[in-house]
Amino acid sequence: MKARVTAHRDFTIARIDDRLYGAFLEHLGRAIYTGIYQPDHPTADRNGMRGDVIDLVKALNVPVVRYPGGNFVSAYNWEDGIGPKDQRPTRLDLAWHTSDSNQVGIHEFADWCDSVGTEMMLAVNLGSRGLEEARNFLEYVSAPTGSYWGDLRKKNGRADPWKVRHWCLGNEMDGPWQVGHKTAHEYGRLASETGKAMRMFDKSLELIVCGSSHSGMDTYPEWERIVLEHTYEVADHISLHMYFANRAGNTAEYLSQSEKLDRYIGTVASTINVVKANKRSKRDVYISFDEWNVWYHSNQQDREILDGNGGWPHAPRLLEDIYNFEDVLQVGLILNTFIRRSDVVKIACIAQLVNVIAPIMTDPKGGAWRQTIYWPYYFASIFGRGTALNLSVEVQGYDTEIAADVGYADISGVRADDGTMTFFVVNRHATEAIDLGISVEGFGGVPRVIDHQVITHTDLRAVNTAENPDNVAPKAGSGAKVEDGVLHVSLPPHSWQMVRITT
Repeated sequence: MKARVTAHRDFTIARIDDRLYGAFLEHLGRAIYTGIYQPDHPTADRNGMRGDVIDLVKALNVPVVRYPGGNFVSAYNWEDGIGPKDQRPTRLDLAWHTSDSNQVGIHEFADWCDSVGTEMMLAVNLGSRGLEEARNFLEYVSAPTGSYWGDLRKKNGRADPWKVRHWCLGNEMDGPWQVGHKTAHEYGRLASETGKAMRMFDKSLELIVCGSSHSGMDTYPEWERIVLEHTYEVADHISLHMYFANRAGNTAEYLSQSEKLDRYIGTVASTINVVKANKRSKRDVYISFDEWNVWYHSNQQDREILDGNGGWPHAPRLLEDIYNFEDVLQVGLILNTFIRRSDVVKIACIAQLVNVIAPIMTDPKGGAWRQTIYWPYYFASIFGRGTALNLSVEVQGYDTEIAADVGYADISGVRADDGTMTFFVVNRHATEAIDLGISVEGFGGVPRVIDHQVITHTDLRAVNTAENPDNVAPKAGSGAKVEDGVLHVSLPPHSWQMVRITT
């Protein structure tokens, strides 16, 4: 099978926002406790944070991390996580039917962000609480000393404000499962007034309002329209979430789900434009896709705790999906979609970062290791920054229940500021290799291959473990070459590849 692609210097999509490669950490399962925080671990730093996890996160160059939730935030009292640790209360978390010791709060999380080189993206509770608590949290985090909240922060060990820029106004407020669930009008009014108050404190904040939890919600996409009608003049982004699953065991259908993701983004982008036109506004609102990942492997084993039969355990094993090689392909397809939609998707957060549906796993009594999906996320984050190329793609497709003519070869292209071009490619075909030819036009110079990485495996169900952490891992590719301005590379069946060239 052949696939033909044209990449031209003058045909681009948008500048890719670095925040497209963000991540998410929630007080859920072992994401925080024995995930990033474990004071008794041999690698723990002076703040009790696991050094082995810090190293793996730093390698990803994550630009922003959303915290502390998630469903957790809708009944969270941020004040529980400040002050002396021995005086912090243990609270019951209604969202995940567990308990939280509050040993990690804003101070600890901020220090961890400094250690991995990322920015905080904080969420306020608009479920059980509201405007006043959100305002107080903002002032505690960002106010100067000489004010009540600034002085309290100083008393608790931090004189200088963190000046956090990104704030999520609640989480999944369209969901009936959410503590404090609201209608679109109720949420829109609350988010509007909360955002207005926060902007009175700092006009430079970037505020993210809740969109639909997923595209299957009965209220979608009307929810987006109503919320934006209320919040358009205070919102910078509207939040979307989507998780991917292969419950039926049909790989071809599974690997077509990125087409559904693309439609989801397109529909919400159109809704934004309608509201903008109706309001005669000059402002632009973008999409923050701040929860995305594969999530289904652990669903059955989690039921006892989530149904409340396990009491109120602290940091139990929850949502610990063990990812396989098939999921590498899916994550590669998701990232390709975000790159191609970088004109409207400015923030995206893989959910989550450690242990809980995560690319990184830890053993409380051992080390940390990379799951299979770590790798496509890593390569996109490191090499997927710059300008997204608007590629012309000709390739055979197949029909699924989700979409017609799903291309067997899925590709995105990025031109870095130094002129280097990177192509991320997934072959969806189960049995056929694809002869890919990319015509590179208008860039000048003679293109040459400088890096070629391939992830493939004979078993779609192959996983990485603590004992075999490199079972599914990238290997140097071979055979990629440029002839007469055309990059030629062979794509094995069911494979992910990255090819980088320079001119």
